[in-house]
Amino acid sequence: MDLTRKDFHELFLEAVDSALSSLGDSARLSVYFHLEKKFDIRRDQIPSQVEDFDRGLEKIFGVGTLFLEVLIMKKLYEGMGPGKILKLDESKGFRFVEYVKAAERVYSEVGRG
Repeated sequence: MDLTRKDFHELFLEAVDSALSSLGDSARLSVYFHLEKKFDIRRDQIPSQVEDFDRGLEKIFGVGTLFLEVLIMKKLYEGMGPGKILKLDESKGFRFVEYVKAAERVYSEVGRG
C-alpha cells in the first residue's frame, strides 16, 4: 500500500508540474518558490499537504485557481490510465481537495485488483 501511495503521489506531482508548466517554466518555478517561502510547502510535500497547497494556490492566483485545479485534475486522470477515471460531478460544485482524495482512493483500489 505504501508503494501505491508513493506511486499516486508521484503521479499527482507530475500532474501539478504539467498544469503549472502551462503557465510557462519560469511561472511554474515561481509558484513553487512562493509555496515554499510563504506557505512552507516544498514541492515534494504537496501530495501530503493538498489542503495547504490548495490554500496557497488561492492566495497566489485568487479566482484563477479554479482553472489550475481543473487542469491538475485533468492531467491526473490522464495519468491514472484506463479504468481509473473518476467522473467529476459538476452539479455538486468543484472541491479540489475532495477530488484528489477520491482519485487516490480509486487509484489505490483499482491498483490492488
